[in-house]
Amino acid sequence: MPTKRDYYEVLGVDRNATDEEIKRAFRKLAFKYHPDHNHTDGTAEKFKEVNEAYEALSNTDKRAAYDRFGHDGAGGVFGQGFEGFDFGGFGDIFDAFFGGATTATRQAPQRGADLRYGITITFEEAAFGCEKEINISRTEYCSSCRGAGSKPGSQPARCSNCNGAGQVRRSQQNIFGHFIHTAACSKCHGEGTIITDPCPQCRGTGKEKRQRNIPIKIPAGVDDSSQLRLGGEGLAGLRGGSSGNLYITLSVLPHELFTRDGDNILYELPINFAQAALGAEVEAPTLNGKTKLKLPSGTQTGKVFRLKGHGISHLQRGGRGDQIVTVVVVTPQSLTKEQRQLFQQIAKNL
Repeated sequence: MPTKRDYYEVLGVDRNATDEEIKRAFRKLAFKYHPDHNHTDGTAEKFKEVNEAYEALSNTDKRAAYDRFGHDGAGGVFGQGFEGFDFGGFGDIFDAFFGGATTATRQAPQRGADLRYGITITFEEAAFGCEKEINISRTEYCSSCRGAGSKPGSQPARCSNCNGAGQVRRSQQNIFGHFIHTAACSKCHGEGTIITDPCPQCRGTGKEKRQRNIPIKIPAGVDDSSQLRLGGEGLAGLRGGSSGNLYITLSVLPHELFTRDGDNILYELPINFAQAALGAEVEAPTLNGKTKLKLPSGTQTGKVFRLKGHGISHLQRGGRGDQIVTVVVVTPQSLTKEQRQLFQQIAKNL
């Protein structure tokens, strides 16, 4: 079992700290580590530790026992405050200090969630751009009630519990004093109205699922894992909020001849000994078809040629990259009797 930290160290105060200094330190740390306010890992344990330390040091008798006997003082009276601590009390304090922002957010229009979709395209489609069409299922506003939830021609009724305010107020006493807590109405869930005659098409939800065919224009120059954003093509929002976005992630298939290096295309051109030694005019494949390439005599393996403008289209500007052609002199694996004699004759003269 891990050793408990010193309570004064937990609160960050001196052993001679006054009750007011201890309370002030606790308030600061309680707000910092409260699980409703801070969702990072380990927060709950830190809040438990802070609460336990304050419970001990805020009580005169418990503090005296702790100062004399440590964590075992007064028959083990420490470390029992977290399980029974009223988290709701802190929720009230947050609302009182921050003006009930949580409640106001619940009533305001909310943007819809984003959708994600993956598309696979060819190497050529990535280089030159293309158009695709996808079919997705998504939640949209009901086409009958336009998202209102009520049957067309009817109106929702004012909530009798909050009188249409969407909020209820209650008084609460806690360790920080007396506060007026404003919370979302439990009957209308902060809406202020209740649907009494729901739309038969969406059953009062204001939404329905639809299949949609969406055209996608993929620009020239995209790469593997590139992402496109289609604004407003995601899920419908709440209370009239805007729809989310649709994010398209692209997967580019490899090419049988070419590889990509940024906006340049890499290609290895195989030639034979005669072409390398004597020089030759050969054809090199590109994305635009075959093009002529003149090899000088004495061309070695690894010799690089650059074909200007035969690469990938630049995504953010005009023009294209280049095609980098690397020559590879291929050694024959088998020779005819005549070829062998010719190579032997050449070897004698080298």
